[in-house]
Amino acid sequence: MLRYQLIQVTSFQQNCSLLWCDESMDAVLIDPGGDLDKLARAIESAGVKLKEIWLTHGHLDHVGASGLLRERYKIPVIGPHRDDQFLFDAIPLQCQMFGFDHIEIFYPDRWLDESDSLQLSGYSFSVLHTPGHTPGHIVIVDANQKQLWVGDVLFNGAIGRTDFPRGDHQQLISSIKNKLLVLDDDYQFVPGHGPESTIGEERVHNPFLT
Repeated sequence: MLRYQLIQVTSFQQNCSLLWCDESMDAVLIDPGGDLDKLARAIESAGVKLKEIWLTHGHLDHVGASGLLRERYKIPVIGPHRDDQFLFDAIPLQCQMFGFDHIEIFYPDRWLDESDSLQLSGYSFSVLHTPGHTPGHIVIVDANQKQLWVGDVLFNGAIGRTDFPRGDHQQLISSIKNKLLVLDDDYQFVPGHGPESTIGEERVHNPFLT
């Protein structure tokens, strides 16, 4: 069975997810934005074996610790879509803008497309390309357990910002309506910040969508 733990990282209180199979104890980190030591303690406490890092998009508060984790655990960084490469090119600039310690430029070992899938101990996850907040944003879908990791596309009662470089409000709304709101109401999602919610809850009560 798959389990996950939310670990809030950086001053932006970003929801990093430690996701693992409780049989193999193989694990991935989704959006490890910072606080390397905190993440390492969580991995050790859970007793899991970290296999990969999955990224929803290229903003620093979601990717910041990925390069160092890759070096420490000798694992690949996967995602997001290649259209976010410009954000990885600008990692040092992002550090200056948001007051983070300097981080060297790094790139994912594998970019993701809409037709791709991710694997963890025999469990398969599908990938949705959901541009708008950033052009290369992706959403990770566990169809068996009806669970989503949506990054900064959708929140409990809100939607992602589009005032960052290459953000696009109409594209974001299209991604939400055509990729997420077509899913069943009982899909639960982990947003990049704040509390979890369900597609059904947001379909009815999210003021940005109704």
